[in-house]
Amino acid sequence: MNLKPETLARIDEVITHYPEKRSGTLPLLHLIQEDVGHISNEVIEWIADKLELEPINVYEVVTFYPMFRREPIGKRHVKVCRTLSCALMGGYKTCAKFESEFNTHLGEVSPDGEVTIEFVECLASCGTGPVVMVDETLHENVDEAKAKAISDQIKAEAAQRG
Repeated sequence: MNLKPETLARIDEVITHYPEKRSGTLPLLHLIQEDVGHISNEVIEWIADKLELEPINVYEVVTFYPMFRREPIGKRHVKVCRTLSCALMGGYKTCAKFESEFNTHLGEVSPDGEVTIEFVECLASCGTGPVVMVDETLHENVDEAKAKAISDQIKAEAAQRG
């Protein structure tokens, strides 16, 4: 596993905040996922060793919380709210538009490696649904036309990166 030096420093610092090392499991998972992008078996074993736990103790945490990803995702993460207000306003059609624009399905990485699309629970903007979060940017009132515009923007940014 290849972590950035600053991530390793933050990990060592975070562990000191807890009277029992095992309490650092959740923060370490967040730090490593932020750095690496997902939580592999190697990460689980590394954290277990670092916190003097059995790997199953870390695995239990990873599989309990839905925010931890076990597989890599695309360079861009498109999260479409599927709770009631967004669903009633067309969230499922919005999601389908993103899937067709990037030739992929929910939870998969698009063929170009650019995007992963996921349904998520409540992005906390129920009055402006359907709501979509691209990476950390919230988009409101995302109908199919706006989903197309967002998709075009993502594609243009990818083309600029090369």
